[in-house]
Amino acid sequence: METILDLRGLSCPLPVLKAKTALRHVPIGGTLVLECTDPLTVIDVPHFCAQTGHWLDGQEISGDLYVFRIVKRH
Repeated sequence: METILDLRGLSCPLPVLKAKTALRHVPIGGTLVLECTDPLTVIDVPHFCAQTGHWLDGQEISGDLYVFRIVKRH
């Protein structure tokens, strides 16, 4: 299962806070895809995953769009 969260236009820490809330509704093993425009998310999202134990399956940068794939582990 994959859930896409459009966080364009939001500045940190809002993308991470909204991701944390959204992960509550993602089943274990499911993927949360974050679409962000704040450049600081390249620091904050990997740090969030490391702190919470979720797996950062990938991240891409395309122009001003930052896309992260987080797999819920617990």
